[in-house]
Amino acid sequence: MEFKRSIIITGGAGFIGSHVVRLFVNKYPEYHIINLDKLTYAGNLANLKDIEDRPNYTFVKADICDFDTIMALLPEYHVDGIIHLAAESHVDRSIKDPFTFARTNVMGTLSLLQAAKLYWESLPEKYEGKRFYHISTDEVYGALELTHPEGVKSDVSAHEVYGDEFFLETTKYNPHSPYSASKASSDHFVRAFHDTYGMPTVVTNCSNNYGPYQFPEKLIPLFINNIRHRKPLPVYGKGENVRDWLYVVDHARAIDVIFHEGKTAETYNIGGFNEWKNIDIIKVIIKTVDRLLGNPEGYSLDLITYVTDRMGHDLRYAIDSRKLKAELGWEPSLQFEEGIEKTVRWYLDHQEWMDNVTSGDYQKYYDNMYKDR
Repeated sequence: MEFKRSIIITGGAGFIGSHVVRLFVNKYPEYHIINLDKLTYAGNLANLKDIEDRPNYTFVKADICDFDTIMALLPEYHVDGIIHLAAESHVDRSIKDPFTFARTNVMGTLSLLQAAKLYWESLPEKYEGKRFYHISTDEVYGALELTHPEGVKSDVSAHEVYGDEFFLETTKYNPHSPYSASKASSDHFVRAFHDTYGMPTVVTNCSNNYGPYQFPEKLIPLFINNIRHRKPLPVYGKGENVRDWLYVVDHARAIDVIFHEGKTAETYNIGGFNEWKNIDIIKVIIKTVDRLLGNPEGYSLDLITYVTDRMGHDLRYAIDSRKLKAELGWEPSLQFEEGIEKTVRWYLDHQEWMDNVTSGDYQKYYDNMYKDR
């Protein structure tokens, strides 16, 4: 079958990646979408059961750090686009094991960049019609002050509830964790490959995502599952840390728009205009889960358990994504309450998926089924 484009999406079996793969496979039947994933603990092909048999979809089990394999894949599939999502992303894990984060997030990105450079430069058209799209995080910017600790509920926009300062595309990098340091380094390598070699790159920095298929070490799916099983809900410090939340499907929509229409060498911030204190979002989750499970209101509040704060825990992240809206017309489609309702319902309706993930059985299955390239 002749395809108009051939795009590798790295980390496509993960949380955000699976939503991007699904969107591209369904929306662009004329594209060949190659899902390249190592299938670590966070990668699960069950996330893509609904599109696994599509003629324009191919799964390849491989490590982005395996340069020789990447070099062989690009000409095999005539790849003209790379959407790079594969990354180690859990801050607590990075504190315990920074080497793994440096290897995957820095050296893995460099492996992809160098392979793309060598392959694309070998072609008659070279970089024409090519794109290397690198997905990063708002955590590379560091932390913002909480100028309105109690929140401001009137006379200001929702984007100004907890402070008047926001991360812009021009904000100076100031990472505070091994995870954010590794992502900052990978961002610099991507931009350096444009400045040095002329590679057509684009970088986006996104706020916290939530929604279906998120690995249950993250706050929202972890707490939904813990409430269902009457387990403690561990809250760092006093739960005062503020995050900007974005529904994952909206992030996938933004990636689609930026991949096709974003300007080469530009950076775009992707945010939800949706800041919440951790303790407040936890109470919303409790209220929603209890209601959907038929529990009395407030039934699970006693599960909240305050624990010692995380080392280097940034107080506030807040993304200003007005540039993306002004230049490319993207904005979030869901308000947080609507997104949380959809998310909680999904996890409660897909308990088999949750049980399979928390047991680790899915890893044994895929280890036996797929071998690395």
